[in-house]
Formats: sequence, C-alpha cells, structure tokens
Amino acid sequence: MKTFNCTAIVIFCLILLFSCAPDPEPGSEVHIRGATGAVDDDRLTQADADPGNWLSYGRNYAEDRYSMLDQITNENIDQLGLAWSYDTGMRGGVETTPLVVDGIMYLTGPWSIVYALDARTGDELWTWDPEVPRLHGLKACCDVVNRGAALYKGKVYVGTFDGRLVALDAANGEPLWSVATFDPSTDYSITGAPRAVKGNIIIGNGGAEFGVRGYVSAYDAENGDLVWRTYTVPGNPSESFESEAMEQAAETWSGQWWEAGGGGTVWDAMAYDPELNLLYVGTGNGSPWSRNLRSPGGGDNLYLSSILALNPDDGQIVWHYQTTPGDHWDFTATQPLILADLEIEDQLRKVIMQAPKNGFFFVIDRETGEFISAEAYVPVTWADSVDGSTGRPVERPEAVYGTDPVEVQPEPFGGHNWQPMAFNHETGFVYVPVHQRASTFSDDPNWNYEPGQINTGIRIRWETGGISHGALLAWDPVEQREAWRVPLAHQWNGGVLTTAADLVFQGGGDGRFVAYDARTGDVMWEVSTGQGIIGSPVTYQIDGDQYITIAAGWGGAHGRTNPPVGEAAQYEQFGRVLTFKLGGSAPMPKLTPRRESVFIPDIGLPSSPDVISRGKNLFEMNCFICHGGAGASEGAMPNLQKANQATHEAFEEIVLGGLREAKGMPSFEGLLTPEEVAFIQAYIVSEAKKTKEGATE
Repeated sequence: MKTFNCTAIVIFCLILLFSCAPDPEPGSEVHIRGATGAVDDDRLTQADADPGNWLSYGRNYAEDRYSMLDQITNENIDQLGLAWSYDTGMRGGVETTPLVVDGIMYLTGPWSIVYALDARTGDELWTWDPEVPRLHGLKACCDVVNRGAALYKGKVYVGTFDGRLVALDAANGEPLWSVATFDPSTDYSITGAPRAVKGNIIIGNGGAEFGVRGYVSAYDAENGDLVWRTYTVPGNPSESFESEAMEQAAETWSGQWWEAGGGGTVWDAMAYDPELNLLYVGTGNGSPWSRNLRSPGGGDNLYLSSILALNPDDGQIVWHYQTTPGDHWDFTATQPLILADLEIEDQLRKVIMQAPKNGFFFVIDRETGEFISAEAYVPVTWADSVDGSTGRPVERPEAVYGTDPVEVQPEPFGGHNWQPMAFNHETGFVYVPVHQRASTFSDDPNWNYEPGQINTGIRIRWETGGISHGALLAWDPVEQREAWRVPLAHQWNGGVLTTAADLVFQGGGDGRFVAYDARTGDVMWEVSTGQGIIGSPVTYQIDGDQYITIAAGWGGAHGRTNPPVGEAAQYEQFGRVLTFKLGGSAPMPKLTPRRESVFIPDIGLPSSPDVISRGKNLFEMNCFICHGGAGASEGAMPNLQKANQATHEAFEEIVLGGLREAKGMPSFEGLLTPEEVAFIQAYIVSEAKKTKEGATE
C-alpha cells in the first residue's frame, strides 16, 4: 500500500499555482510592493550593477550621477523625442532628483509634496501632500523647495519643509510614521533629500540665515526612532558638550556665538562608503555670516564649511576637513560630494571631491581627510590659493570686510551651489554647473540677533557689471584643470547627468534641456521646454528602452523672484516632468504666456504718503521674500504689479482668508489686520503706477 506525503503535495500545488499566476500589473500595488520592497542595503550598495534603475539621490552611494546605460548615443540622439509629460500645477522651484525602481518613479516638489508616477507613461499613481503650514514659508531663505526622497524596503522617505521626517507606503502613499526632527516653532527647515544607510534614514536641516545650530540625525527606518544626532558646531559652554568633538570645536570659537545658533547646517550634501563604513556630510555657513559679529576673537569656528566623515553606526566624527576656516562670506561646504578612486602620482587614492561655494575644487583622501589638492574653478578674490602643505586657503587680508564695503568673488550663491555635479568614469571629468558674479559685503553695525528674521549680520550688494552668468564646466580632478567650459545664458541652471555613451545632460535657466558631448562640450541635442530648469536629470531603462527624465520648475534661491531668460521668460512657470526616449513622439505640452503689462485696478484704496510708507514697511516684513522688491517678482512667484481686477477685489480674502493656500499663498490671519492688508495693497498699486508711468516716459 502506497503512502502519500500530504505536506509535500500541498507545497507542490502552491508552487504550481504561483508559477502559473500572471505577473502583477505594472503600477499595481502588488507590483510596487515587490519592486520597492527589494530595495535594501545590498541593492543600494550594488547600485552600479543595476543601471536600469535610479535607486537613490545620487544614483549610488558614491553620488557620481554616472549611468552605464548607453542606448542613447551621439550617433542616434537626434531621434530623441518626448515620451510623456506630467504637470504638477505648482509654482516654486523644482529641485528634485527623481527615483526610479522597476518602472515606478518617485519625485518631490515645492512644499514637500511627493508624486508617484508610472515611469513608462507618466500616469499618476498617487500623490501625498504633507500640508506644510504655508506661513512656515516665511522661514525659507531660498524657496520652499525639496530635492528628493529616499527609498528603502517598501517605503518612501521625505523630509518636509516644516521639519518632519515621514515614511510613506511606497505602494499607495499612505503615511506609516512621522517624526518631528525639530521644533516647528523654531527657524529650521528641511529642503534636502534623506539618505538610507544601514537601516537608518539620515536627514539634516537648514536655517542658518535665520540663526540656528546645525545638526544631522539618523532615524530607524522601520519605526522612526532617533538613533543618533551629531551637532556640527558647539553650543553654550556653560552646558555639557554632547561629545569630545564639540568640546574641542568650542576652542575655535569666541564671544557668545551660541546666542545666534552658530550655523553649520547640513542642508544638502551626503555620500557613503560601505567599505570604509564612513558617512560624509557637508556643513554650511556661520550664523551670522560675519565672523566679526559671530566670533569676534577670531578662530576657525569648527565645524563650519567643512566635510565631516562620520561613523554611520553612532554619528561620531572620525575626521574633518574645513574648506573655509572662519567662514566670512557664506561659503558653505554643503555642495554635492562625489566619491571616486583616482590615480594620482602613480598611486590609486580613495578620494572625495567637492566644488564648494568658495571657488576651489577640492580632492581629499576619504580614508583620512588628508588634503590632496585644490585649484580655483572660477575667479576667486578672497584667497590666493590653497596651501599644499597645510591644506588651508591663503586668505587675502583685503577681502576680510568690516564696516567698510569689500567686493569679493565668488558671491554668496557661490561658484557652485546645490545643483549636483557628475563624474564620468570614461572621460575622467567632473561636470560642474558653475556661475560667477561678485558681491560687496560689509558688516551691519546695527545688527542684533532677532529670532524669526534673517540674521546674516551684513549688508550686501550684488555686482553684475562685466561678469558672465553661468557655465557648464568639465574639470579634470587629477590634473586640477579645466577641460572645457560652455557658457550658459543664465547663472541659475540645473544639475548634471553623465552616461557611458559620452553624453552630459543639463537643463538651464533659459528653459533648454541640452545634451553635450562629454569629451568636447559640443551640443549634440537640445529642446526648448519653456520652463526654467534647476532640477537634475536621471536615466533609466524599461523593456529595453532607455529614458531620460528632467523635472522642470523655476525658482530656488535665485529664481524665486528673478526671471528665467530666453523663451522661458515668456511663460508662467509651473512644475512639469518631461521624459524622453528614442522615437518618442508625444507633443510638447502647452505653455501659459506671462502677463505682459502692469495693471492698475479700479478700486478705492487709501493713498496718503503715510499709508504708502506703512504699506511699504509691512510689505517688506511679510511679502518681500516671495514677491520681491515692490511686488514686482519676475521669477517663480506672481508679479503683484500685474495682478488683475479679480485678484485685487479678493485681496483681503487671499491674504487673510487663505483663498489661495492650496497654491502656496499663506493666510496672514492673526498677523495682519484688514487695515494693514489695505495699506499693503495701496503700496503695491502705488508702485504699479510708478512702473507704468516709467514705461510710458
């Protein structure tokens, strides 16, 4: 008599059932859970073996933004066409780097909104709005932007502008947990992308212009528990220091620096070396900017404007390198970091590369923090060079301003800002979005720290005469020299992607999206989008087709109130995702023309000199940061001098009633009275009349 193993039969039947089941529908929750759930430590560490996806902010832990996809080449790029587009409908700078995993795309927009799209078609799968209180936008030195998300084990992580770190279910966008990384009543903000490292989510913050103390934190990816927090500048010495590193750093400060926070915020750059088990972060400027006011007795003010190597398990500082000791000019070192192995003087070195704001391109040993080399990549007037024996910039005494104005290059926007650079392993070049302009600094003798206000402690004038705007620079990091440079029409442009097919992709402030020959800088392909571009392109592959995606949307520190140029200057600026592939034949989406002329409403308003003066003061305290001088923004935010009759008739309801909060305009209920709103409106109309009269003279 035969016997049967029932358990074996059940297992066999189950295997047969699942092997015959159809593959999940692309974009379905089942498909997304399977795709995103597989993004774990091993897959992130081995990202170079997965070129069809873009799994993290810089594509891999080295953050080199180099793709090995090579279907799109110099020979066939003329066949590149639009595959699909997606409109967010939101104003404000779009600084995101999209993530792509197995046909699913995740990106972020202004106000920290998260979008999940079908990467084949652009169809919306879900969106999640964290509903950041719009008044928190007053704490935005540089627009309510967000640079991207992190993806790990089926969750999408985003830092919100008002300081939350949120884990979303990657399949449907439902929040799974949320933690406050700072007290929302303080002057911090988050604009940077988190990173997933060894089961933790790493996030920093911004706000040094307002007066805060910088730190970076690690949270457990599963439940949001705080694992460690590392401060970047020392606090009040009368209280216990958090670490030996902070105690040592305090010796490089003087005065009562902690009263205005000190600065040093970790608002952007990170990279990770799994082999060395080192997490690298870049730190920001001092608070206030002027070291005369911040640390009147001198000192390097560690760890401002530095690259820090941290142990990712506990956050302890392993080594540091300071790019601008005693920073005096807002020369942050928060610009992107790239890890690479370079042959230097016949020796293979593990290096970290950075082009921080201060104008020098640095190559540092990433094992030890030892200085290797640095050369100026844009005109520099604050220092002569970086000393090869000490690794310290040779500062020019005449560039150290006091109450007398001093002109300096680079300006506070830097020779290079947050826009990502890329390293091509074939050409050996780093491609850097650069800009050059001078500015004149002087101490503000009347400055006193005031919470909730800009606290730079300086007076500044932007210089433009005789200085070009922006460029795409190809830099040889071994020879420390320029390989080629392409002048651009605007100083404020997008991040960079490079591929194994010897191509470099970048969008610009004139609305063009361009592909360059990676070896020569020759333009190989371009398309005019009509939208100023400051975001960073990515590439991915689905079913054998290579795609190139760029998220457009004008804004950011420079674009919030300053206009794009070229064709983009003709159109209203809203967020838009554009994806291209060979043979793509979708039509370019329609654009909305800008209002051409100033409008004078037919509405009764007070107009006495006292009213106009009070309206001006109220406007500059509450409205200037978004709408620019006299309300005449030509950037991402609306030009109030061109507001139509309907807007003026609803002015109080907009300002106090929250009529346009969904579009980003906060309600000032409780901060302004109806009478004060009328004063502001009267001031805007009076300025519009001046503009119109000037145009007709």
